[in-house]
Formats: sequence, structure tokens, C-alpha cells
Amino acid sequence: MKKLLIYNDVKPVVRRQHANLSLKKGTTFEFARETNAVPLVIAEFGRASQDFAIVFTATDEGVIPTAVLGVRNNENAFVAEDGAWQASYVPAFIRRYPFVFASDGNSTTFTLMIDEKYSGFNEENRGERLFDSDGENTGFLDQTLAFLKDYQTHFERTRAFGEKLAELDLLEAVEARLPMPDDPERRLTGFKVVNRDKLKTLSDDVLAQLVRDDFLELIFLHLFSLNNLTKLHGRLLDDVGEEIAPPLEKAPPSPKARGKKASA
Repeated sequence: MKKLLIYNDVKPVVRRQHANLSLKKGTTFEFARETNAVPLVIAEFGRASQDFAIVFTATDEGVIPTAVLGVRNNENAFVAEDGAWQASYVPAFIRRYPFVFASDGNSTTFTLMIDEKYSGFNEENRGERLFDSDGENTGFLDQTLAFLKDYQTHFERTRAFGEKLAELDLLEAVEARLPMPDDPERRLTGFKVVNRDKLKTLSDDVLAQLVRDDFLELIFLHLFSLNNLTKLHGRLLDDVGEEIAPPLEKAPPSPKARGKKASA
């Protein structure tokens, strides 16, 4: 899976080059149809946990929470045939598209980027302009920048959460059995969850600090969200809510590629 997932041709926004660029955003989520997992920030846990299984994946940027959207590569069970989004919550990673920040390498300076392949970009004044006739940011562009800055702030906090889970050795690699008619041995692999037994062995002082940092609440939301694997399985079988919860199994020390990864 490509690193930027839903992005295809990311280029920096240049005032002179994009002076006449407008964005006409549609209601379709076709651009996310082939994405089976996306990163989450911890501010999203409350709402995201109601719709998606939240797991953890190892990335170049640390241990990052991830929303599971499908069990096959290039599959998103929450995008309908007509491109509509079939969940009450849309992850911020998807809502920010076709914009994204790129770091200069030290994470202190960010450049606004766009996916130039997005069909909504045009120079015919359709939708929202990025720059006004004087070359200044429009209100729309300023709102977009504010959203991305807020997302980045939450991402740094999210990374700290992942680091704490790793530091406390609370995460373990697991697999989920999700049998399908065409593949009765299908498994979802490549992710980690919090080990409940390890959580119970933490000292009172450590647990108290997790509470003060709001991390314990996030852990419980993560564990609660794993029930959504059942709904996801049912959605794919057109039998939502009637499937037995897919059991999670501890992954073998050197897992073979027996299933489809949920890595983002």
C-alpha cells in the first residue's frame, strides 16, 4: 500500500502556479474506495470507536492508531457502489483530502500540498478558489490551513499515546479470523491491540498517570471498538449484526502472509 494511501500525485501549493485554482468538492468518496485502513488521531476515538475497529500499526512515525475499513487489500467496506460513505463518522484523514501537510524533515515546518489528480480541481471558477484576485489566501484556504494545523497538533499527541503504549509493553500482535465464502481461512493480520492482562498488571501509580493523561479512556475506547470487527464482517457478508464476534488470536512470532494487512 502506498504511503499516502488515498493520495496519487502530491504537489506543493505555489501561489503563482495555482493562482486560478478552484476546488469543487463532490459528495462521493470514490477516492477512498481502495483504502482498507486509515490513521486516526486520538481526538477521534470517541466517535470513530462507534463505527470502526481501532487497532495499532507500526509506521515510520511510530505506533499509530488505525481505523479498519476492510479485510481485503484495496477494499473499503464503507464506500457504497455510488460512492456514498456508509458510516456515521468520516475519519479526519479522509475529510482533509485532497489537502495534506508535508514536513521538511524536522517536523517544525510544513508545506501545504494537494493531490493534483483530484477531479475537483479546476481553473474554471467552479467551487472554492484557493487565492483571490490579489493573490491572497481566500477564507476557504485559511479554513483548510487551520484544519490541517489542528490535525497536526492532534497527531503529535497521538504519537505520544502510541509511544506510551509501546513503553509500557501493552501491545501485542494479533490476528482476526474473518472467514468469507470464497476464503474460509481469511485472516486480518499486521496489527496490534492492547493486552488486557498486561493492562491489569500495571501499578496503581502508572494507572493513575494514564488516567490523568486521558490515555486510559482511550485504551478502553480502543478495546470497545474491537467489537466493530463483527459489524465489518457482517457488512461484507450482507448480514450485519448476526455474526459471532471474530476471535482475536495472538499472532505467531514470525507471521506469514496468510491474510491481508490492516496497516496504513
